[in-house]
Amino acid sequence: MELDKPLKDEWALPRQRRIELQSQPASKRTKRTVFWTLTALAVGLTFVAPAGAGTIKGKVRFVGTIQAPETVTIEQDTQACGTSKDTGSIKTGAEQGLQWAVVQVAGLNGASADAEPPELDQNGCEFVPRVVIARPGEVMAVLNSDGILHNVHTYSEENPVMNLAMPGFVPTMPLKFDHAETIKVTCDVHGWMTGWIFVSDRQHAAVTDENGSFTLEGVPAGTRQLTVWHEELGEQTQDVTVQDGQETSVTFEFAGR
Repeated sequence: MELDKPLKDEWALPRQRRIELQSQPASKRTKRTVFWTLTALAVGLTFVAPAGAGTIKGKVRFVGTIQAPETVTIEQDTQACGTSKDTGSIKTGAEQGLQWAVVQVAGLNGASADAEPPELDQNGCEFVPRVVIARPGEVMAVLNSDGILHNVHTYSEENPVMNLAMPGFVPTMPLKFDHAETIKVTCDVHGWMTGWIFVSDRQHAAVTDENGSFTLEGVPAGTRQLTVWHEELGEQTQDVTVQDGQETSVTFEFAGR
């Protein structure tokens, strides 16, 4: 039986000591072998203990001059839509912070459904928010706060395209996308309306606020790659080092095209 054999290290001992050890009962030698085996396992486990997690806080900035956006004159449904709309997708706040950028941690997939399903409202004849994150397979809600006829038209490749009328008497409509993808949404009734549903399977993802800020909590410690997407300015990546229990700061900068 393997455990009854003397330890290999015993042969490095002086001859007299080897004789003493080998003369011990097999049960005693077995106990000694088991003890050192368990000790070695315990020491090994300390080196493979799971890493902790930290927080990534950051800002996405726009560097440069924002081109004057196109303004659309409105002649229909003015009671809900107003008489004009700014159609620009580049919106900035404090310190040129860029709104509506999506930040994700690459390589950490398997996102679970949100605690509260995401919502995309049609309010003032605009999609609010302009960019929303959804998870594969979860049911999100499209709202119609305007109380007029809208149309939800999605443009996608991995998920079925949807083209659904939403009359004013329909306050909410469920949508579900099974595959990760960036989906453009428009309204065929009001051609200036544009929104985005960012279907993400990443565990950590966020949309920047009005000042370009974002927070990602519970990110496993280690070197992580962040990706940032903006509908007009494209994508960027950056590596960051996350430390257990610590907060890591990062800044992205996009220049005008």
